[in-house]
Amino acid sequence: MKNKFFTRKFVPAAQSLQAMRKVWLFRMNTKVTIAGVEFKNPVMTASGTFGSGMEYAQFVDLNRLGAVVTKGVANVPWEGNPTPRIAETYGGMLNAIGLQNPGVEVFLQRDLPFLKKYDTKVIVNVCGKTVEDYLEVVERLGDSGVDMLEINVSCPNVKEGAIAFGQKADCLYDITSQIKKKAKQPVIMKLSPNVTDITEMAKAAEAAGADALSMINTITGMKIDIHKRAFVLANKTGGLSGPAIKPVAVRMVYQASHAVKIPVIGMGGISDAEDAIEFLMAGATAVAVGAMNFVNPYATEETVKGIEEYMRKYGIEDINSLIGCVE
Repeated sequence: MKNKFFTRKFVPAAQSLQAMRKVWLFRMNTKVTIAGVEFKNPVMTASGTFGSGMEYAQFVDLNRLGAVVTKGVANVPWEGNPTPRIAETYGGMLNAIGLQNPGVEVFLQRDLPFLKKYDTKVIVNVCGKTVEDYLEVVERLGDSGVDMLEINVSCPNVKEGAIAFGQKADCLYDITSQIKKKAKQPVIMKLSPNVTDITEMAKAAEAAGADALSMINTITGMKIDIHKRAFVLANKTGGLSGPAIKPVAVRMVYQASHAVKIPVIGMGGISDAEDAIEFLMAGATAVAVGAMNFVNPYATEETVKGIEEYMRKYGIEDINSLIGCVE
């Protein structure tokens, strides 16, 4: 049996040179720009699924990623919610971690120096329970050298404050405008899908000065153990993520990107390059891989490679030509 990888086929010299010249002349641009920040490619990590990169550095070359988006960073350490706080579901998972994190001081002393070793952009996800909490972290990060701030006002398993900010347009407008007054980096507002009209929220964030949007965060869900007659999660509810939510995420990215003029970073159920490209075509300028990191630690870098292969296959020289190409 012939091995297709080692079987040689005679190609006329002229034809071979022509093919080589075509490959040589093909220049592929995977760079995208958001709020003046240039990314080598549109693939990022989704907050809360990649830590600050240290856990995944043995699997993924962080230099290949457009950006690392950190786990939520608060002004003080958060313990998170009581266990159990993770549950597998059909096509995804529920989490009620509650944004457990060691706080901004540990991030600045331990995590940021590690990330700065790599040629990738650093986006810090900021969380809080009050406006003052958010502002404190934003100010501490002002001169840190991080590239952008992603403001998490949409976590469905934090009881205090955050969920209200993400579900009420007037609250979202208020916190966005206050953060913009203090922030030295471009501000990305992370929107909640647990709303009646995503375009209303997108427009509120844009009107308040947001430089970009990221969406979607997890969808509020619940699981019950019928044998124990009890909730599976101690928190009762949690955030649903994974492939099950992708159609909802694509729809919301499409709606929001057509309702505002600022860039949208799409996420929600991205497993591979095909999913990522779907989000780009819907209107996302960049994408973030989340829950799939738990299933396949190589997912982010494989997504980058897959996008490049797609571009070569279809002769796409500039990835920006894919953004919002489906009307």
